[in-house]
Amino acid sequence: MSTSFDPTRLEIFKNLFHSVAEEMGAALRRVAFSPNIKERRDYSCAVFNAAGDVLAMGDHMPVHLGSMPMSVQAAMRALRLEEGDIAVLNDPYEGGTHLPDLTMVMPVHFGKSEIRSQKSEGRIGNPKSKPMFYVANRAHHADVGGAQAGSMGLAREVFQEGLRIPPVKIFRKGQVVDDVLALILRNVRTPREREGDLTAQIAACRIGERRLAEMVLKYGQREVHAYERHLLEYSERTTAAMLKAIPDGTYRGEDFLDSDGIDPQRLRIAVSIRKRGARAEVDFTGSAPQCAGSINAVEAITWSAVFYVFRCLLDEQVPATSGLMRPISVVAPPGSIVNALPPAAVAGGNVETSQRIVDTLFRALARAVPRRIPAASQGTMNNLTFGGADPRHNGEPFAYYETIAGGMGARPGLDGLNGIHTHMTNSLNSPIEVLEHAYPLRVRKYSLRRGSGGKGRWRGGDGIVREIELLTETQVGLLCDRRETAPYGLAGGAPGAKGENHLIAEGKAKRVAAKCSFYAPAGAVVRIATPGGGGWGPPRRTQSSRKK
Repeated sequence: MSTSFDPTRLEIFKNLFHSVAEEMGAALRRVAFSPNIKERRDYSCAVFNAAGDVLAMGDHMPVHLGSMPMSVQAAMRALRLEEGDIAVLNDPYEGGTHLPDLTMVMPVHFGKSEIRSQKSEGRIGNPKSKPMFYVANRAHHADVGGAQAGSMGLAREVFQEGLRIPPVKIFRKGQVVDDVLALILRNVRTPREREGDLTAQIAACRIGERRLAEMVLKYGQREVHAYERHLLEYSERTTAAMLKAIPDGTYRGEDFLDSDGIDPQRLRIAVSIRKRGARAEVDFTGSAPQCAGSINAVEAITWSAVFYVFRCLLDEQVPATSGLMRPISVVAPPGSIVNALPPAAVAGGNVETSQRIVDTLFRALARAVPRRIPAASQGTMNNLTFGGADPRHNGEPFAYYETIAGGMGARPGLDGLNGIHTHMTNSLNSPIEVLEHAYPLRVRKYSLRRGSGGKGRWRGGDGIVREIELLTETQVGLLCDRRETAPYGLAGGAPGAKGENHLIAEGKAKRVAAKCSFYAPAGAVVRIATPGGGGWGPPRRTQSSRKK
């Protein structure tokens, strides 16, 4: 079989690798215990080559996918991963995002003779051989310990946020490492749910291993290796061609986070995109220093946001491989809010700062290619956590986490969508029936926030209003943004409405901070009104205004 470049074969292998990642995700979702993974789909899966380069990503979470390669490389550096091994880690300073995101990395070993002899078993391997692939998945666990239920509350250092796991083997030679699993489960509030979700992640890895074995059996190692390289090179050439079409120059942008929840001052994200020919340098020099609160982003998050933004400028059919970033370099000053150093708290960097980095990058690119860039979307994930003792189940602990959708920014020629997760998140809502069955709460209201989208020739999407009644005393955590700084409009469009948080108790509504934690009594209602998206272009003149 020829291994020279063939566009038809390239499409075949692109789809094959992508289908492996997608099937891994489907297995993870079906087997998981928690609503956060099963219903909201807060997980991601990907396939990597032997060097740790991404070959395919599932259509999952952008904030996970762009950063996952650093976790894979951390596991490769720290451990000798043999056949049947799976590593687990969540350390934000070793390629992770924040502590609730647990990543599993599995090597896939092939040997020429082993493939034939083990065909009937669907397994492959030689402990002394080098892996031909790695498969990995990342899932957000609703609790990984720490000071506050849900592991997403205010903190001043990473040690307050939960259990921090370096690369360790949770699966060795096909068996669970009981000591590692026991250590994790002893440090979380909901061990049964965590064990179910961890088991689902292991199962997803093994599905990926099986499907890659079938691919190699069908096409042979030589052709599979050749098209790994072709996929990476094709992605690189496509990015280079896209960059060539952007006028040379330096394009700057800035935006602000409201605060870190501890110090009230705004925090600046600044970027300069220096584009020359087929290359670009993305420089975040001038961004705020790392802060006292938990909205520090580690380097993997910043890299992930850059990957996402430039991926948006490409045709969606282009393979989402590591090759996309070869023509792009990233400068993220160590010790800044976009490249925090230990022991900074980082829970919100993954969910909030990642969104603001995207807003800042798009604002800069709007100066280069204005007809291709949307206005700002809601710019926050509106993170909400609950925890306490469930009176329906003899006081058994519960912990819950969700993000809430908002308005999408308007685009040149199109209104923004209403009530949708945007940019670095791609999760679904938690169905009301599932929430009320699983937790001691009642959803009182779930509706669009009419009129919250910014006006313009094309209107920004509307946000969401969500009201949740607590049926027992509950610890509540909020980690939100865009409560002080509105999502910007572009080309003369108006900004979207800012978000609001309220606690309603004893008939009185009290506004609560964007980033806070508190205990609420039974019967209290938490009300979240999410931001709208910005408008694009000056509003159309109505007939009555023209007469005036």
